[in-house]
Amino acid sequence: MACGVAVSLGRVTPGAGSILSEIPVLRTARLTLRGWQDQDRDPFAALNADPEVMEHFPGLQDRAHSDTMIDRAMQLWAEDGFCWWAVEADDLGFIGFTGLARPRWDAPITPCVEIGWRLARRAWGHGFAPEAARAALDWGFRTRHLDEIVSFTVPANTRSRAVMERIGLQRMPDRDFGHPRIPPEHPLHRHVVYAITRDAWASIGRA
Repeated sequence: MACGVAVSLGRVTPGAGSILSEIPVLRTARLTLRGWQDQDRDPFAALNADPEVMEHFPGLQDRAHSDTMIDRAMQLWAEDGFCWWAVEADDLGFIGFTGLARPRWDAPITPCVEIGWRLARRAWGHGFAPEAARAALDWGFRTRHLDEIVSFTVPANTRSRAVMERIGLQRMPDRDFGHPRIPPEHPLHRHVVYAITRDAWASIGRA
């Protein structure tokens, strides 16, 4: 498989009241990208409450907000056919999420499909973010036949911007925008944009 990604279809049973979905399981050299499980809720809430992990977001998330993100991810898998995977590292267990999503707000960049990630601090510095993101990109282009995938963050988020560049996304300054859900006077309002097309991804794979 391209990028060393093996794909299988795993049935994931969410908690009560959630949607039963067929979610592909992606396996890389060190990671498994899979559907969400109830056992992910505690560690996910912990990383969402970590000030370092959430440094470039408007605030920390409480347990209710964190649980809602998981429930929403399961719903979007059913609606869109893609969303965020829970990510496990072979030696660390659950470490966060990576995946694809359609923003549900209006901005000059929308409609689009975004790739994003959020990993626990103990998983930083091991190359897990680009490894998981490459698997998600490859699946998005090869399986969902997306034409383009974008990513965006605030200018100061140098860690995420480095991952975007490492996985082949190109800086698109003419597409930068102000986030519609963050007030214009807020320091996190402005977002910088990176993007890659399906053809560009295929060229990387052939290089």
